[in-house]
Amino acid sequence: MEGSQPDDIEQIISMAVTSEKAGIDSVWVGDSLTAKPRLEPLTTLSAIASRTSLVRLGTAVMLAPLRHPLSLAHAATTADLISGGRIILGMGVGGAFNEAQRTEWMNAGIDPHQRATRFEEILEIFKPLTRGESVTFHGRHFDLENVSIKPVSPQPNGVPVLVAAHGRSKLERQFQRVTLGDGSISISDYPEEYSHGLERIKYHADKQNIENSTLEKTFYMTLNMGQDRASAKEEADKFLKLYYGINIWQDRWGPWGPTEEAISRIDSYHSSGAQTVIVRFASFDQERQLDIFLNDVLPYVGVC
Repeated sequence: MEGSQPDDIEQIISMAVTSEKAGIDSVWVGDSLTAKPRLEPLTTLSAIASRTSLVRLGTAVMLAPLRHPLSLAHAATTADLISGGRIILGMGVGGAFNEAQRTEWMNAGIDPHQRATRFEEILEIFKPLTRGESVTFHGRHFDLENVSIKPVSPQPNGVPVLVAAHGRSKLERQFQRVTLGDGSISISDYPEEYSHGLERIKYHADKQNIENSTLEKTFYMTLNMGQDRASAKEEADKFLKLYYGINIWQDRWGPWGPTEEAISRIDSYHSSGAQTVIVRFASFDQERQLDIFLNDVLPYVGVC
C-alpha cells in the first residue's frame, strides 16, 4: 500500500546488493524525521554495509541541522566503522516549503529560520570530531569545550561531507559553504545551472587556497523510465506529490520516459562537471525501475 510501513527493509538491502553486483559505485538513502516516510539513514546504511563490501554508502541528503553535531558525528563514525570506511554524507540546510516540513523543524525544537546558521556551525564541528580531534567551539547554537569521540572514522580525513549547493539559487553563501566540507551535491539544477554552481564553488575554493580538484562534484537526479512518456510522467508526478506533498520542480526532476532521454540527461551532467550522478526512481515499482536502469541505461553512460 502506498504510504504504508514496509514489513522490513529487505527490498532496500536487496536493491543495494544488486547495484553493487552490477558495478554501481555508490548507494544512497534519503532523510526525514516526520515530514516524509523515510528510514533513519545511518542505521539503514549500517544494515546495507553488513550485506555489501564495495559500494560507498551515502545520504542524499541528510538534514544535518535537525541533529546535534556531537551525536551526529558519533552515529556517523560508528556507521563508518561498521562499513569499513565507506560512508559519505551529503548534507544540506533542508527545506521548509510546506507545512509538513516546517512542522518537522518545530517537532525537533528548532526554528526553521535558523537552519542555515545551525548547519554552518555543524560543518565546523562535525569533521574534526570524526577525525578524532578534540573540539572547542563556542557559537550561536552549539557550545563545546574540549570534546572528542570514539570511535573515529577509519577514513584518513574523517567522514566525507558533500555540502548541498544549487546553481539555480545563485546564493553565494551556498557556494562558499561548500568549502567547509569535502565537495558538493546538487539537485534540481538544469545542466547549465549545475555548471554555474561549480564555477562559483571553484571561485570560493580558490580564494581560500583550497584545491578545487580535491572537492567531489555530485549531482542527484530523479527518473521514471518507460516507453510511454505520458504514463511515466503521470506516475512520477503522483509519486512526488504523495512523497513531498507538492511537486514544485516539475521537469527539473526528470526526465520521464524513454531510457534514451535518461542516458542523455546523465551524460549532460557528466559533461557539466559531475563526477558522480545519483539516480532516484519516482516510481511505485522500484525494483522494475532498477532493472531497466541496470540493463538499458548503465551500459551506455559514464560512472554512476
